[in-house]
Amino acid sequence: MALAGTGFAGSAMAQATPEVVASGLENPWGVTFLPGGRFVVTEKPGRLRLVEANGKVGAPITGLPRIAASGQGGLLDVLADSGFDKNRTLYFCFSEPAASGGANSTALARANLSADGSRLEALKVIFSQQPKVASSAHFGCRIVEARDGTLFLTLGDRFSRKEDAQKLDNHLGKVVRIAKDGSVPKDNPFVGKAGALPEIWSYGHRNGQGATLAPDGRFWMTEHGPQGGDEINIPQAGRNYGWPVITYGENYGGGKIGDGITAKDGMEQPLHYWVPSIAPSGMAFLTSDRYGAGWKGNLFVGSLKFGYLDRIELNNGKVVAEHKLLEEGRARIRDVKQGPDGLLYVLTDEGDGKLLRLKPN
Repeated sequence: MALAGTGFAGSAMAQATPEVVASGLENPWGVTFLPGGRFVVTEKPGRLRLVEANGKVGAPITGLPRIAASGQGGLLDVLADSGFDKNRTLYFCFSEPAASGGANSTALARANLSADGSRLEALKVIFSQQPKVASSAHFGCRIVEARDGTLFLTLGDRFSRKEDAQKLDNHLGKVVRIAKDGSVPKDNPFVGKAGALPEIWSYGHRNGQGATLAPDGRFWMTEHGPQGGDEINIPQAGRNYGWPVITYGENYGGGKIGDGITAKDGMEQPLHYWVPSIAPSGMAFLTSDRYGAGWKGNLFVGSLKFGYLDRIELNNGKVVAEHKLLEEGRARIRDVKQGPDGLLYVLTDEGDGKLLRLKPN
């Protein structure tokens, strides 16, 4: 569990050069890949865009639900179904407003992209985080499709309700696992357990803003700590990841959180943590050999706070080195994905946000 600042091994971008695929995106948050080299990108203020292979950004796709776009909330992650070629299904998560009042929560919807790419059809919200909270922070909202076809969704603690991350009667500070129709898989860890919501996969999380499948099929995530203590975790069924009882961070401005402890029986340790915080966002494993053997199998994590892409070397499931990439622009890195072409794609979270492709040298 090396700390950032002690494990970094240089900042050279020797094996890749960033090139702009598309620009003019307003605070893009998530990207997914469509056939023919096209992309779908979310903009946090509440727009969904089709980006052509040549980088042309289309008009906003119509048919989105109501979105509570303020603070950290808005239209967040997007994922094309593994069978998109046949079903044209997209999943997206967003901050869903209550029917009345100022409360909201993270929700997950599915819809079909029309043949001309202009609108969403057959929209259905398949999950809504409960309870709704009057907050504009900590939505989580990364979507991952597992190999068995189920969906993982990260859910934040909404900032003001951190103690609820330890309770199983709500969805705050959790990872949930559902089927594509919104039903609960029968092998979820809390199915049939009194006082526990059956969608819950793992708990004790703070604000998971990055998630991916590892090459072995396991679900990985990054989550924001408070002041320090950002984490990489591999959430396992029914496990408790400790927030806010254990943390390597402290309150904003200083001071311990709770008892100020970093370990407790029955609570999982992170695979890796950063002090100071880097504000980790999107994450992806590189499984291709497009950048040479040295990068294959590495984990890539975006930093919102410091504006770099962290290339992380792993050995036997441990972080052994970190390398800062894309430092020159110092843009907030919101998402990173490996495309069907084996190349890495990055979203920058800016008013004039960009979709970048890392071109091998």
